[in-house]
Amino acid sequence: MDYNHQSIEQKWQKFWADNQTFKTSESTEKPKYYVLDMFPYPSGAGLHVGHPLGYIASDIFSRYKRLKGFNVLHPMGYDSFGLPAEQYAIQTGQHPAITTEANINRYREQLDNIGFSYDWSREVRTSDPEYYKWTQWIFMQLFDAWYNKESDKAEPISNLISKFETSGSEGINAESDDDVLSFSAEEWRNFSDNEKQTELLKYRLAFLRESTVNWCAALGTVLANDEVINGVSERGGYPVEQKKMMQWSMRITAYADRLLRGLDTVDWPEPLVEMQRNWIGKSVGASVKFPVPQLNENIEVFTTRVDTIYGVSFVVLAPEHELVSALTTDSQKTEIESYIDKTSKKSELDRLADTKTVSGAFTGSYAKHPLTGEDVQIWIADYILAGYGTGAVMAVPSGDQRDYVFAKHFNLPIIPISDSQDISEEADPNKDGKYINSDFINGMTYQEAVPALIERLENLKLGKAKINFRMRDAIFGRQRYWGEPVPVYFKDGLPHLIKEEELPLLLPEVDKYLPTETGEPPLGRAEGWKYQDQYEYELSTMPGWAGSSWYWFRYMDPKNQSNFASQDAVDYWKAVDLYIGGSEHATGHLLYSRFWNKFLKDLGFHNEEEPFKKLINQGMIQGRSNFVYRVLDNEGKGTNQFVSYGLKDQYQVYPLHVDVNIVHNDVLDLEKFKQSRPDYKDAEFILENGKYICGTEVEKMSKSKFNVVNPDDIIEQYGADTLRLYEMFLGPLEQAKPWNTNGIEGVYKFLRKVWRLFHDAEGNFRVSDEEPSKAEYKALHKIIKKVEDDIERFSFNTSVSAFMICVNELTDLKTNKRKILEDLLIVLEPYAPHITEELWSLLGNPAGSISYATYPEFKPEYLVESEFAYPVSINGKMKMNLPLALDLDQQAVEAILNDNADVQRLLDGKPVKKVIFVKGKIINIVI
Repeated sequence: MDYNHQSIEQKWQKFWADNQTFKTSESTEKPKYYVLDMFPYPSGAGLHVGHPLGYIASDIFSRYKRLKGFNVLHPMGYDSFGLPAEQYAIQTGQHPAITTEANINRYREQLDNIGFSYDWSREVRTSDPEYYKWTQWIFMQLFDAWYNKESDKAEPISNLISKFETSGSEGINAESDDDVLSFSAEEWRNFSDNEKQTELLKYRLAFLRESTVNWCAALGTVLANDEVINGVSERGGYPVEQKKMMQWSMRITAYADRLLRGLDTVDWPEPLVEMQRNWIGKSVGASVKFPVPQLNENIEVFTTRVDTIYGVSFVVLAPEHELVSALTTDSQKTEIESYIDKTSKKSELDRLADTKTVSGAFTGSYAKHPLTGEDVQIWIADYILAGYGTGAVMAVPSGDQRDYVFAKHFNLPIIPISDSQDISEEADPNKDGKYINSDFINGMTYQEAVPALIERLENLKLGKAKINFRMRDAIFGRQRYWGEPVPVYFKDGLPHLIKEEELPLLLPEVDKYLPTETGEPPLGRAEGWKYQDQYEYELSTMPGWAGSSWYWFRYMDPKNQSNFASQDAVDYWKAVDLYIGGSEHATGHLLYSRFWNKFLKDLGFHNEEEPFKKLINQGMIQGRSNFVYRVLDNEGKGTNQFVSYGLKDQYQVYPLHVDVNIVHNDVLDLEKFKQSRPDYKDAEFILENGKYICGTEVEKMSKSKFNVVNPDDIIEQYGADTLRLYEMFLGPLEQAKPWNTNGIEGVYKFLRKVWRLFHDAEGNFRVSDEEPSKAEYKALHKIIKKVEDDIERFSFNTSVSAFMICVNELTDLKTNKRKILEDLLIVLEPYAPHITEELWSLLGNPAGSISYATYPEFKPEYLVESEFAYPVSINGKMKMNLPLALDLDQQAVEAILNDNADVQRLLDGKPVKKVIFVKGKIINIVI
């Protein structure tokens, strides 16, 4: 019987599905282990061979942990809300739910074909009302919560209301908007309901606020920063502008310090941790107010270098700053409006990235320096962002390179502040120098000046010490259809929650998936969609990250109707032990997930501060593109001739991508090439050695480069076990590596070798119950130890190489011993589950799966060498190898040499003067 991967894999995939082999229960005494993949968005294109890399690694680890006696939760689901399905719906009129369902079915088929050990009974879909009911419920908890700095956690809004009722706003230390009111308990009690709700909105963790957003008119929606590239939308390449809108936001900044501290407790890649630290961006400094007397307002700035305040020569505001309009004089109005319009067409990322262009506009107004009282000009510039800090900076050209370049460009004053500073250098002021431009801090050191200045500013009520974070509150609204409806209605212009028993708030039907003619989001098209038939619902939907910010909890208890997960399930699974996914989620999904996890912990729904204990970022599998070379004529026009790679330098050619699926080992299938396009049907080829050799290049896997490899094709030809092993064999999990189908044949041959260990030359199953030899035990226990060590450190590629060496050794030893082969199958099972299941059953094991066998115990004594093949030399020249026991002494060795016929033949009767013997090394006979 030959190895037939297709029938074997279909058989065992059906067995696993029919028997729910990988269904997990909390009712067990086994220790738990939770392995999670970042769940995919199901696109219509399906999977290419780069997508399953992380899934294969997590599956190997999950299967290994089962063999080690753990109760493993390894689920899968779909992040199924999103813009692509909505764009397709706009183009075709087909409901996004229909295309999403079709895409999910395609993904499921492909995932099943690879043989993953997912517990499919726990599948979740973020677009399923039974799932997004709980996403809406979490939003409601956030709306009904505030962050108490005293307790350093979120608390129900009812606690804050109680404080207001008993002592007013006095002593409240909360994360809130800047414009909160001061009031007594009596004043609070006399507020109208609307006044109370307006004030509470300034404290809620989910709140409405006017925000500057990336608005894409062509897509009719707000885009996140990572959805905007070079000022246009990532999807479609449409123009994006900065626009102010009332938007739902999440007060993630309340958790900034805890998000930072938590990074010290997780086992994550250091580059990812550093990205989060930089994104959160904790800074210790001072808040300083620059009075604007004509408006009776202050411009507030945050600075980490309050010691440079006497070097301030102008103030710069973001073009979107709320005071710009009021500050702009009539003479500067045209220039300011033109500059604001120009800025609105740039994304925030573009504005931050452009460090070479100097631009700005003078408002015509002046602020007062808080300490000297002197006038300083007020400018706007696009390198200042409204959402970062206060949207304003105090410019110190002698202390900041960008301020210096700005001042030089616009001929603004540059005031030296230190006796040891060259203001033309790109450097901060020398903190060890003495300050020279102010009587107040003249001669002070940096360490002396900072507290003195903060104290003076506090006395003047124009500043205070402050800790600032770069991270901003997260915008939580999208003007789209295909997302979770926000469970809010509006009464007297203020938001109110619907009742919990009314969840889920379902997406209504609409006639089109476009904004209304009056500019409202698509939900504005729903006829008669009102709360209690009279109040307007929120028309924005939640962003894509809403459903993915808590999904690991739902996997713990996906069918629960009364809670997002039962307390027993949450207490048992606790947190994700291993999380595998892409590094592109470093400052999006992973931050939001940690935020929601901490919030739910604060309210007592679970006890884990961090959701993901260990995280691994898998590298990208890149495409290996192939090229053909079209011969050009004397005028540089393309001919119908194509020249092979090795001969192309003899012609004038133009390279063209060719479908990698019609190339094998870089040799082009000429007939398939002719059939691939009508204009190729009469193609002529200039061959080398009778073959057309294609050129190659490593690029991103993309349809446009014709280098996308479908895993279905690989599985059909070589099998899922081959695909799994080969993807691991390509290189370290965390590194990028090129896909090269040329090497897959070797992995397939390896599996056939494994099969032949169990079969004789005629293909008959043949396994012996004889006791294995020492050499066979040695080969087995080397692989037991090697694979265990490799999997524990996620070095999957080195395991594959070790398997190949081991099987070669066992083949040379003609091994067919049950005691060896049975344990070999268990060790190989995580990597190649189908072939191992089949051979396991052929060995006569009880009905069931090898998945729940016990990983064999490594016994080091089998690797202890008891014999050594000594190189025997005569007068220093190596003549032969002589296997001897390692515990022999010199006298015993000399006796063996005297009795060994081969040694005596080499001596040819000559007397031995001396035998030099080094145990475990050499034997040298001197004659």
